Amino acid sequence: MKLFSILKKYSHRPVLLITILFGALAGGMSTALLFLVNEALFGEGVWNNPKAIVAFIALLPLSAVIRFLASYTLMKLGAEAACRLQVELSRRILAAPLSRLEALGQHRLLVALTEDIGSVIDALQAVPVFFINIAVVLACLGYLGWMSWQLLLLTLVFMVIGAVSYQIPILAGIRRQEYAREIEDDLFGHFRGATEGVKELKMNRRRREGFLGDLEGSATALKDFRLSAMKIFIAAASWGNLLFFILLGILAFWIPGKLPELSADTFGRVGMVLLYILSPLQAVLNGFPTLTQADVAVRKVERLGLSLAKDPEELSTDPKNDPSESWQSLVLEGVTHRYEVENEPHAFTLGPVDLSFRPGELVFLTGGNGSGKTTLAKVLLGLYPPDDGRILLDGKEVDGHTRDAYRQLFSVVFSDFFLFEKLLGLDAPDLDGRSQEYLELLRLKHKVRVEQGRLSTLDLSQGQRKRLALLTSYLEDAPILLFDEWAADQDPEFKEVFYHHLLPALKAQGKLVLVISHDDRYYGVADRVVKFDYGQIVAAPSPEPVPAARG
Repeated sequence: MKLFSILKKYSHRPVLLITILFGALAGGMSTALLFLVNEALFGEGVWNNPKAIVAFIALLPLSAVIRFLASYTLMKLGAEAACRLQVELSRRILAAPLSRLEALGQHRLLVALTEDIGSVIDALQAVPVFFINIAVVLACLGYLGWMSWQLLLLTLVFMVIGAVSYQIPILAGIRRQEYAREIEDDLFGHFRGATEGVKELKMNRRRREGFLGDLEGSATALKDFRLSAMKIFIAAASWGNLLFFILLGILAFWIPGKLPELSADTFGRVGMVLLYILSPLQAVLNGFPTLTQADVAVRKVERLGLSLAKDPEELSTDPKNDPSESWQSLVLEGVTHRYEVENEPHAFTLGPVDLSFRPGELVFLTGGNGSGKTTLAKVLLGLYPPDDGRILLDGKEVDGHTRDAYRQLFSVVFSDFFLFEKLLGLDAPDLDGRSQEYLELLRLKHKVRVEQGRLSTLDLSQGQRKRLALLTSYLEDAPILLFDEWAADQDPEFKEVFYHHLLPALKAQGKLVLVISHDDRYYGVADRVVKFDYGQIVAAPSPEPVPAARG
């Protein structure tokens, strides 16, 4: 099972070995207690043997302590593995190519981070009971072999028959778990629609009813596949239980006549052992659905391309290797990027693009919807690697080894930006004071406060939220800034502030400022206007004088 490889990978090897040893000891001590009870019931004089009584009394607390240690250490290993797994999966998502993440969709990633990881955590928490019960079963089988190898052989034959016949329905149950997991992606997509599209759904009854019909269909299919899988697992466990009692019946009614050399006391001991095995064996069988569900979750995550067993595609870099902020030239040479869309025969292609930038420039990127502006921005930012051509920073090519370091030159406000409540990565001692100054510049001082690097609220209009995003760009103080349709949600007054005051001030600081914009009346503010049409640079309009700002 892949689950056990996860436990092995995210656990310290010596601790894992010690934990396995504790589990084996727990199984052995349980069997030792069973041996003493058997001898007291079926042996001669053991019940009044002081040594046997002392051994039994001593083993009771020792067995409890060892079982506790085995359970706790396994539980701790599972909890630590789950914690590291959550962090590692988040790291791998952040390290995966953006185009891959966009193709997967947010809802699939959310299922991986919530439901899949939850399934793995549930299974890791069940692992201690699973392993200890296996240890008890193995120890009891050893005791059974010590009493009679013939009866051990018979028991093993039944166990093999049970394992083989159990495996067939289990595989069918796993397939249904996999179907359910695929449907879960669709259901989470509906949940996202319910939360993000609630206004649209409230406004149109027919749309709402159609949406709820689709959601109910996915929820019902998920329920049906889950119930079908559990029905199979329960039937398989019941079959295993039936086989066990068939074995007991054979031992009680048929074997004594075939093995007359075995005494009635021996059969009594064997019966006690088998009855004792029943509970841990049932626990092992009942634990399989949880373990198989976790295995399905791990395989699903790996199929998403976020393998938990491989290194991330892009490794984090040491800040010491970041390029100098006093860069001199940024050049795109013959850069192309193909935007593949599933079931679309003709992929959108950006380029080839040849552009150069220098510090202290204010450049507007313009064009109609779908013209390639945002795609170019993502290539320029290092979020999409070029399919052909290259990006040169001060004459050095940006490649897979330097791309993460290269991205540290930029501060960006995307059109679909996300606001973090905490000003992450900013730990200057005067952070709160500087933030308040910029909040005043952005006319948000009366709305938001910054205390210990945390924004007091995010409950603002879209335009005001964009100003908060701009606040982070000011605080990051990166040498290259990119704003994607930043002014689209601003009122006319602040739009003029942005174009007439904020952008020129940033340019005056020697920063390269790239602005994706449809506001053609402000094109005259730019040093250059680069226009795109279906992935190609076309003739750009000449900058015209802009009317003086009011006030």
